[in-house]
Amino acid sequence: MRRFMPSLSALQAFDSAARHLSFTRAAEDLLLTQSGISRQITNLESYLGLRLFERLGSRLVLTEAGKSYAQDIRQTLDRLEEVSIDAVRGRKTDASLILAAYPTFALRWLMPRLRQLTEAFPDVPVEIATIPPGSDIADSEADISILRGVGSWSDARMRQIFPERLAVVATPALVARCGAGEGGIDFRRLPTLQNASRPSLWLQWLRAAGLRYEGAIQGMRLPQSEMLIAAALEGLGMAVVPEHFVREELREGRLVLPFGPPVPSGEGYWAVVPEARANRPNLLPLRDWILREFNGRDGGRDGGREMEATRG
Repeated sequence: MRRFMPSLSALQAFDSAARHLSFTRAAEDLLLTQSGISRQITNLESYLGLRLFERLGSRLVLTEAGKSYAQDIRQTLDRLEEVSIDAVRGRKTDASLILAAYPTFALRWLMPRLRQLTEAFPDVPVEIATIPPGSDIADSEADISILRGVGSWSDARMRQIFPERLAVVATPALVARCGAGEGGIDFRRLPTLQNASRPSLWLQWLRAAGLRYEGAIQGMRLPQSEMLIAAALEGLGMAVVPEHFVREELREGRLVLPFGPPVPSGEGYWAVVPEARANRPNLLPLRDWILREFNGRDGGRDGGREMEATRG
């Protein structure tokens, strides 16, 4: 028996028009003409025997029936897309595990280990995602997130990977030109770089290092640690960064520590698994692999503390 079902092209046109509340934007979205969208909507309304849109002056609005239908159609199209992708991949989309980290951590720690990760979990599709500043774990779709903090996330299982230590880094040439000063820092004569996503980082380091300072902390602002490190390597200024991210540069002598060894920030990097996802297959083994890999590759002196908590 033939199904009572509108054409897929009409449903796509309706979904786009309902999202944008504009036939013009829907046409741009689907690479069609505005008249083409209008015709699809007209045919759909005729097929259903319902008014889906109304014009209020220059505004396009959904009718009550249109609002309800739009919500259901969006879910149906999302599901259709998902099963189509599953068919192409030859596996279910929800078989993947999403591992999220801050951009610098992902670039400097995860990327060099992706081969080892795929070898350790050959049958588990892993998707790497980045964590935007200020994001809330409760709103994240990640199965496991590598977060910086004090281990206070609610409704989650946490293992500390390593405690964060902050260091001021600069090129040897910049230090030779500006000097490091003794007993304190005069920001009036030192070129500095600032992390826009962590604006209090210099003050945090100064308090932990117990150093006095003079002058206002100014200088170029950059959005995250990776760009801060790149700018420091260019000799543009001194930067406060997590010491773990620059070990290679320090070992090779491309960066130096003009004000002494790193100091604890009071925070750490944690592997955080939402309690609601903790029973997913392979998730906790993936978390434990991260801890072992960190210990094995980084000497084990910083992290992997056998420490787990669930807060709620």
